[in-house]
Amino acid sequence: MTERIRVEMKGGVADVRLVRADKMNALDDAMFSALIETGEQLKREAGVRAVVLSGEGRAFCAGLDTSNFAGMAGGRRSGGLVDTPRTPGGANRAQQAVMVWREVPVPVIAAVHGVAFGGGFQLALGADLRFVTADARMSVMEIKWGLVPDMAGMVLLRGLVRDDQFRDLTFSGRIFDGAEALGLGIATRVSADPHAEALAYAADVAAKSPDAIRAAKRLLNLPASATVAEVLLAESVEQTALIGSPNQVEAVMANMEKRAPLFRD
Repeated sequence: MTERIRVEMKGGVADVRLVRADKMNALDDAMFSALIETGEQLKREAGVRAVVLSGEGRAFCAGLDTSNFAGMAGGRRSGGLVDTPRTPGGANRAQQAVMVWREVPVPVIAAVHGVAFGGGFQLALGADLRFVTADARMSVMEIKWGLVPDMAGMVLLRGLVRDDQFRDLTFSGRIFDGAEALGLGIATRVSADPHAEALAYAADVAAKSPDAIRAAKRLLNLPASATVAEVLLAESVEQTALIGSPNQVEAVMANMEKRAPLFRD
């Protein structure tokens, strides 16, 4: 895993960096494995309160390693993407490399610079928030290779942009920058140094009640198909569990006493 991803922990913040810089952090089999293994590990670590996901070198992630396309050009078929083993949430292996970041129970912030093309763009969509440079270049690039987005992009982008914009990006495969991504609703904010800003944001989140943060992410992860009644009930269930709990009491006392809270994981 360390050949593809490095994780540093500080103050409850997991700084997750793709480290295949010589290949612009392109997605090969080892990278897929590292993304899934890292995400699964972070899901189990109680002390993690926020995650920053970024890439070293010139890019966030250039997408699928081009050696895969060479094989396709030679007539190699996918080998059964439909029948491949899937997670309980319905994801195959490539999709889970993206969806696992939605399953991590704390906020995940993607810090995007350079390029985020194809699968790399979909990886950024798996984060809760995206901080990008103004000149970052992004693309739903699968159409260039005669393909469609298949790493959860069809699920994740739908909730961010208008339907016609979604279709434009998918049909054209055009490259757009961070400034346009902000206008489209894909980028959360534009930053000169998204990694540093994401770390600062994550540290602020880590200083808040971890119970409330996790409850909020569970609510925000409710499917779009959930009924109003289901969402209202879920709100009540989460709030009932929080009120009077040790960390909620600490939040109240810290505010009343005008001091920094001391939360327990």
